[in-house]
Amino acid sequence: MKPFLRQQLERYPTRLQELDFFLSQADVVSNMERFRALTREHAEVSEVAGRFARFVQRESDLAHAREMLDDPEMAEMAQEEIAAAQTDIALLEDELQRLLLPRDPDDDRNAFLEIRAGTGGDESALFAGDLLRMYVKYAERQGWRTEIVSESPAELGGYKEIVLRVVGDKVYGRLRFESGGHRVQRVPATETQGRIHTSACTVAVLPEPDEAVAVQINPADLRIDTYRASGAGGQHINKTDSAVRITHLPTGIVAECQDDRSQHRNKAKALQVLAARIHEKERSERAAKEAATRKGLVGSGDRSDRIRTYNFPQGRLTDHRINLTLYKLQFIMMGDLDEVIEALLLARKAEQLEELEIGAHA
Repeated sequence: MKPFLRQQLERYPTRLQELDFFLSQADVVSNMERFRALTREHAEVSEVAGRFARFVQRESDLAHAREMLDDPEMAEMAQEEIAAAQTDIALLEDELQRLLLPRDPDDDRNAFLEIRAGTGGDESALFAGDLLRMYVKYAERQGWRTEIVSESPAELGGYKEIVLRVVGDKVYGRLRFESGGHRVQRVPATETQGRIHTSACTVAVLPEPDEAVAVQINPADLRIDTYRASGAGGQHINKTDSAVRITHLPTGIVAECQDDRSQHRNKAKALQVLAARIHEKERSERAAKEAATRKGLVGSGDRSDRIRTYNFPQGRLTDHRINLTLYKLQFIMMGDLDEVIEALLLARKAEQLEELEIGAHA
């Protein structure tokens, strides 16, 4: 284990004693907000301290087993114990590293996935439809649920813009690095000369905020318009002004929802999307300030960043942030995204460990 990690971990038993003391004080128990915050920290610190105690114990077991190697009668048993201890130590070190990394509280949230056609006209809109299908199929593999919040279909198929709500376990944490520019290289169906065209879409993944956060938006800052929903939905949907568009006047951010027959439910969903977009604007502004001092490998999520290329003639997907190239594009477009997402999460973990080490030496 790296010395800087051990130094960090050695602080945890002391902090646990401090928290035990605070939680026994009457003034803390009577202050519910402080009591809850300390209880939450106690659970997190207790988990790390417990794992670290087990790690130290297994290190001691390993040293003891190595001493036993000199005894011929104990050598075989010592070898078995050495192998078991080394396996446990490696697993515990990996767990402890993960527990030390800063967690984004949004990682456990549901998410809004926005796909917008960019350069490339009709071909870009068709690619937006392909990306939508890829993410929906990936969500199915994860056991997540998806629902369309708003859509703007293109004339020849696909979408000019579509917003999807994805509901499930750790959705944002797994999809967060999908934000950015997605470029496609292929021969469009309309191309008679067989030439490869390049077009692009942008994807944005936003954590769904707490309903309480959505409610905190000042109603005086909102302009709410209703209109008739377009697209599928039968005769009823076109006869009533059930679709809702909400504009946040201070920022100019707009959100709309048209997928429900109920204007009230559409308004509630549009408010959630609006809150997510406002939250994301604040988050990206913070990230931009941080990026000015440190350029993150996978973490910026800026829509203007070209993050990935889908080359259909070669069956190749390339993620430019981590130099990952996979020749299984057909399977990826059918939702087999695990290898890409795991590689991005691993790269982010390595980046965070490096930040921890720099912080420890600062």
